Amino acid sequence: MAEVTLREVTKVSVRSIINLRVAENQSDLVAPNAVSIAEAYFEPKAWFRAIYADDEAVGFLMLYDDPDAPRYFLWRMMLAEGQQRKGYGRRALELLVAYVRTRPNATEITVSSVPEEGSPQAFYEGFGFVPTGEVHHGEVMLRLEL
Repeated sequence: MAEVTLREVTKVSVRSIINLRVAENQSDLVAPNAVSIAEAYFEPKAWFRAIYADDEAVGFLMLYDDPDAPRYFLWRMMLAEGQQRKGYGRRALELLVAYVRTRPNATEITVSSVPEEGSPQAFYEGFGFVPTGEVHHGEVMLRLEL
């Protein structure tokens, strides 16, 4: 398997990151990376990274990183079409969890998932996230205790 890393999005890499797309049946489940990056620049608590497999950009993730709160929110995660089911997402989540464990007060990570065909909910549950029973804006909330 390729080495998976989380890398800062730079002026050199930004175009390759915003050009990544999910499968057609998943396009309503996650915002385009360009939108996520734009939102991140207006939210001081956004921490975002490109997901690389070796030297190829394969995805993107963004965390709401508030060191004053025990709950960290995985705001966005996407793997490009053709890059899913290769272990890259699982490894990226492992790296994200390792990062969050270094943050002050961190006790859990939450994520939301649209309950539709192509949803990543089963992926998150397979990683250890559990549904909280909450639904926000039509999205199922899941939680991972650290």
